[in-house]
Amino acid sequence: MALRACGFVIFRRLVQKPPPDNIEFLLLQTSDREHHWTPPKGHVDPGEDDFTTALRETQEEAGLDKDHLCMVDGFLQRLHYRVRGKDKEVLYWLAELRDPNTQVVLSDEHQDYRWAKLEDACKLAKQQDLQDTLTAAQQYLETQGKQ
Repeated sequence: MALRACGFVIFRRLVQKPPPDNIEFLLLQTSDREHHWTPPKGHVDPGEDDFTTALRETQEEAGLDKDHLCMVDGFLQRLHYRVRGKDKEVLYWLAELRDPNTQVVLSDEHQDYRWAKLEDACKLAKQQDLQDTLTAAQQYLETQGKQ
């Protein structure tokens, strides 16, 4: 059975910039040996549904709860890859930070965070499937989402 994790691609809109340059994505840098960058996400606990996992992990890892976020309808990305010899599936929903000045509060699992425009976020993300997810989120916001 594949490992399963869920989280949010979180973005904020900067009021002083025109679309699409006003969108920045939140990435967290892990404290583990790889120090890779990802949106907040984590493993599904027994008996927990996927969306609840995404909310819980975002609260635990970034200090952002559902009251800080506005969910964007119609966007869900599924990533599939292998980690340490096991299949893993990650589900990402899209959410906007209601107040772009809200402080991120990191857990011990992460050592840094960045708000980054798409190009810089993709450079940090490194993995192609995550870059594709961030690009899909940006495109979704530009075409479907409200600007």
